[in-house]
Amino acid sequence: MAGFERIRKAAVKRHGDKDLLARLPEIKTKPALRKVRDDRYFSLMSQRIFRAGLKHSVVDAKWPAFEKVFHRFDPRAVRAMSDEDIERLLQDARIIRHLGKLRAVHANAASLLDLIAERGSFGAYLADWPASEIVSLWADIARRFAQMGGNSAPRFLRMVGKDSFILTPAVVKALNHWGAFAGEPKNKAARNAVQAAFNRWAEETGLPLAHLSMILAASTD
Repeated sequence: MAGFERIRKAAVKRHGDKDLLARLPEIKTKPALRKVRDDRYFSLMSQRIFRAGLKHSVVDAKWPAFEKVFHRFDPRAVRAMSDEDIERLLQDARIIRHLGKLRAVHANAASLLDLIAERGSFGAYLADWPASEIVSLWADIARRFAQMGGNSAPRFLRMVGKDSFILTPAVVKALNHWGAFAGEPKNKAARNAVQAAFNRWAEETGLPLAHLSMILAASTD
């Protein structure tokens, strides 16, 4: 497994310092994560669900209408919607009319309220989870919430500013190239092995996982 300075130099050679720096996402502090209201986390999670498999700009352009029909993503108001209310949204041309995803938003309102009762707030749940065990957070989000499996949980975490790497094709290719992992990390054991590699690089560099992930993706063709 290569040291990360070698990987960083390869990324700088391909893109330059300025471009590489511009690629690095913002990471929120624990207090900043706690400050975000639960309805905003719920909105972003739902937006991630609708972005999956669709052009992001199309989803984002329609998001003000989603905010309206889902009561600004107040989880109690969404939970109170009936199945018939959700099905009626299929007639609303302002939004993306995908019944499975609409039902997932409805179901996730109840799951979110359960988590809030358990942990105090969604922000506290995220802030308290250590980055060194981020793949376990992916699994926990996928277990609790509908349509948040695969890369949806890590992409959602990137959207809200929680430190996380994402197993994009470019990241997986680079993990293989630099000897950190062989093959596709598809199961729990494999993802834990990738987590261990990122943890070693984080200890080596002091960089957050999201920055390590972006630099890694930029380091190979």
